[in-house]
Parts: sequence; structure tokens; C-alpha cells
Amino acid sequence: MLKLHELNKRKERSEPLTMITAYDYYTSKLVQQAEIDMILVGDSLGMVVKGEKDTLGVTLDEIIYHTKIVRKGADDTFIIADLPFMTFHTSVEQSKINAARLIVEGAANAVKLEGGSPSRLEMIRGIVDCEIPVVGHLGLTPQSIHKLGGYKVQAKQPDQANQLIKEAKAIEEAGAIMLVLEAVPEQLARQVTEELNIVTIGIGAGRFTDGQVMVFHDLFNLSDIRPKFAK
Repeated sequence: MLKLHELNKRKERSEPLTMITAYDYYTSKLVQQAEIDMILVGDSLGMVVKGEKDTLGVTLDEIIYHTKIVRKGADDTFIIADLPFMTFHTSVEQSKINAARLIVEGAANAVKLEGGSPSRLEMIRGIVDCEIPVVGHLGLTPQSIHKLGGYKVQAKQPDQANQLIKEAKAIEEAGAIMLVLEAVPEQLARQVTEELNIVTIGIGAGRFTDGQVMVFHDLFNLSDIRPKFAK
């Protein structure tokens, strides 16, 4: 299993990291057999498993359930579980409890949450204080889909790019172990990757992140809408 202390060493050696989503026992077995570094049990299950239009209806109990069965199939793989919409928004204490449930009940190794606002940084610091590894997520954050106005590339304007860089550095300072960059310009993702000490994982963010994550169903052309970068 990939160890936390190996992440930054892989970055230093420019050894790309791999991550694929999985939501069930047999898929997770396949991913582990393929020697993928990490599995993400993402709230993308709302769309590719439940057939919903977005990720907002996914519950914490659903993520726990799917993480638990993914662990059965991938007992030797580093697993990251998403904190769903509204499970890390109301208070630091509630965020800690929800993150702990993913670790204790779901047997995840780390949790992921979206956003880089001051309140999100507070949640990251609180969860990290519980000795729980946290992965950040910037760019296209699917839980903010109504605010963003659709699934489209983010931070294309200079002021938006500068804000994303600022938030990325703040997420690192808050104690996150890794940062997912979704649907941002390639050169911006490259700049963030070069300026951070922690690992960056791209999805639709070009070639220059420290690793890539793919939704399993997109990778095998099983989704209703296949992203251009899935190729």
C-alpha cells in the first residue's frame, strides 16, 4: 500500500501517481490488481452508479457503505473517501465526526473535501487535528455546480487563476496531504504543481500535475457523458 511519507518523495522524483474511482468489490479488485496507487470513492457515484444528474444527493451513509465494500476488494490500496455535500459545511465538530466515520466505519485512509474558502480551511485544520489525512479539491468542484453554472473549465481569467493559486497554498498550509485540480487550464495546473510541496492530482487539468485521477466509468466508456480528457 502507498504510504503517506512516499507521496512527496514520488513528487520529488517526478514519478507519476495514479488514482481511479471505484464503488464496489469487483471494480476495486481490478484496480488493485492493476497496481493503481490510490482509489477514490467519490461522490461521483451519484451520477455513474445512482443515475443522478449531479453529486449533490449523495449521502454520508452511502459513501461509507461503498467505501466499506471497496476496502474488501482492495485491502492493500490507499483509499480516499469523499465527504459529500453539506457534511463539512456547518461546523468543525460535525466535520470531524463525519470524517472520522469515513475512516472508522468505511476503513478509508484519507478524506477529500472541496473548496478553499476560509471556512473550508477551518474544516481542513480541524480534521487534520484529529490525525485524519485530508485531500483538497479546487477548480471545478462538482458540489458547487449551481454556483459555477455548469461543468466547465474554471480559472481561465488571470484574477481567477491568482485566487486559485492563493487557495491552493492555503490548503497546503492548513495541512492537506494532496490537492485535486479539476478542469483548470494546463499551465495553471503546472504552476500550482511547481509552487506546492504537496502532491497535485489532475482531472481534465493537463499533463503537468503529479498524478491523474479518472472516474472508472469514464475510463471504460460506461458513462452517459464521456469527458474529452477520458481518452
